[in-house]
Amino acid sequence: MKRALMFAAALLAAPSTGQAHPDHAAGAPARAVVTPLLQDEIEGGGAKEAALLLVTYAPGASDPVHRHNALVYVYVLEGSVVMQVRGGPEVTLKPGQTFMEKPSDIHVVGRNASKTKPARFLAYFVKDKGAPPVVPAE
Repeated sequence: MKRALMFAAALLAAPSTGQAHPDHAAGAPARAVVTPLLQDEIEGGGAKEAALLLVTYAPGASDPVHRHNALVYVYVLEGSVVMQVRGGPEVTLKPGQTFMEKPSDIHVVGRNASKTKPARFLAYFVKDKGAPPVVPAE
């Protein structure tokens, strides 16, 4: 399962070495840095597991379009983030505010609302064991 979390980090994050993401073109926004915090089976949850990730957006950072094989609950810790799933409204979240995604949602907007300040949020996943937490989407 650590491999699935590493896939999520690779899909959404620039390497922690400070180097540009491989598909980060000159002038393109930076990607989020994803730090896995916790992953465990859900007791009595059958084939379900939980994962907790810390997502840090540098100023101007954004995510590619993606979806999750999970219910995802977001809690903003710092800064402001802009989120939108296909067919839903674009929302700007501030510290203490939340956002939820269903497994069928396509996450079309995920970015730092600020060009000058970082933003951080926790993402709590409830998913099938072994399912990758992040999947590219169009």
